[in-house]
Amino acid sequence: MIQRVAQTKLSDIIVAQIEAMIVDGTWGPGERLPSERELAVKFAVSRPSLREAIQKLEAKGLLSRRQGGGTYVSGALDQQVSEPLFELLARHPESQFDLLEFRHALEGVSSFYAAMRGTDTDLVHIADSFAAIREVRESSIEEQAKALMVFYASIAEASHNVVLLHLVRGMRELLQENMRRNLEILSQRSDVREQLHIHRQAIVDAIIAREPEQARDACHQHLAYIEGTLLHLNREHTRLQRALRRSEPLSTPAEK
Repeated sequence: MIQRVAQTKLSDIIVAQIEAMIVDGTWGPGERLPSERELAVKFAVSRPSLREAIQKLEAKGLLSRRQGGGTYVSGALDQQVSEPLFELLARHPESQFDLLEFRHALEGVSSFYAAMRGTDTDLVHIADSFAAIREVRESSIEEQAKALMVFYASIAEASHNVVLLHLVRGMRELLQENMRRNLEILSQRSDVREQLHIHRQAIVDAIIAREPEQARDACHQHLAYIEGTLLHLNREHTRLQRALRRSEPLSTPAEK
């Protein structure tokens, strides 16, 4: 018996296309989609079919509408890293070194695949975001951390690994806070700042030269330098505090 072939609804085709664009990072968490009119033109479909597709994606939790208009990609992972546990991680001093260790894996593999798979457009974006770091070096620590986050996100995008890309985007606030805290300590030393720039330049050079292993190794050396320098400066600070306590005159009972 010949079975009837089920026809695929136009709205389901649109759903599949939008899902693919979310997965490949065309639209990131929290990003606003173009207007219905623009999307209808883009997909060459009627607005009722597009509206039906958007409603299906809303039901799946992938899209949401916000007060004031506009349809946005849901930021499920981004919302998770904003929960109290992750806020605590961002503030807790000991977790900063754990985050640095995690960044070894995350940024090392991103650099490796960026060098292997990055397009010419990706490499230009990486070079531009690296140049932007230099431009804000005299700005606030907050602005410097933002520029660093854009730089590392551009490397993750160039890796063309959608899991890496969404992980970096989802943990953006946590990673940027780690960078900000590190900069607060490291930026006090001009020699350290210059060495950090040299390390980042080595990462960029290796990626642009399409040398995956060198890019990964340069990234590991950079992060290892940050770890070692932070530990050294923390020890110096501890010794200074101890010396200051010893130099303080002891109070006698009558003085209390």
